[in-house]
Amino acid sequence: MFLSKVLINAGGPWVSDIIHNVLRVNTPEKVRLVRGSHIVVPKIWDHGKCYFFQGNDGRIIFAIPYETDFTLIGTTDIDHIELDEKPQCSELEKNYLINFANQYFDTELKVEDIVWTYSGVRPLQDTSEGNATAVTRDYSIKVNWENEVPLINIFGGKITTYRKLSESVLNEVAAFFPKMRGPWTAKAYLPGGDFPVNGVSDLIMDLLKDYPFLSEKWAARLVKAYGREAFEMLGNARNEDDLGINFGATLTQKEVEWLIERNLRPLQKTFFGGDQN
Repeated sequence: MFLSKVLINAGGPWVSDIIHNVLRVNTPEKVRLVRGSHIVVPKIWDHGKCYFFQGNDGRIIFAIPYETDFTLIGTTDIDHIELDEKPQCSELEKNYLINFANQYFDTELKVEDIVWTYSGVRPLQDTSEGNATAVTRDYSIKVNWENEVPLINIFGGKITTYRKLSESVLNEVAAFFPKMRGPWTAKAYLPGGDFPVNGVSDLIMDLLKDYPFLSEKWAARLVKAYGREAFEMLGNARNEDDLGINFGATLTQKEVEWLIERNLRPLQKTFFGGDQN
């Protein structure tokens, strides 16, 4: 048995399923599942800038540089009816994004140019809009007291605003935990992110200066993945042999071991109460 002063339902697409089928409480809020799909094609331009453009149907589509050699184009708005159905980019969506991009770029893209697709499901708060594009992207936080224990349900939200959403949830939680510290994340860096927005190139050059055995592409990958923590990961390495086994694509034994120590060991201590062999 688990006892708690407050329960937070951050189930994402499953938020309503948890409310009605797991917790068995009643709420008036409804969720509308909207699928967003993206396509990846060989890079269309050589600079590092992004494009946002609007189609005849009013949708905004973006095209951004992706993994050095590609361009990422998205996204769509399609109702995703079945929660258990894996979100996948349909042929209709592929053609839609290709045709959309071809209205703006000189390159004549074809569906056959697509090298990869991915899709996600947005758990949007249902506002009874007919068009999926018109449904609000904002989040909503509702506190339910049906079982005399506060249940905080999160509707909507997306990865680009997750820190603001999380802080808003904690503001609700603070009512039940008066000794909680106040908000602090607004000016806090993410791990490794303590450098200027336009400082990526300088950081890559600094990494190459300290570790001259790296290629520029290798250094760029490490900076993109870890920011300033790339220096911590490489440590006192003076040549490639100091990094141990090279598993391919510049992934080395030292990096893997650092990731395990950095990310997995704390989880073991959290869930199992100590080191687990």
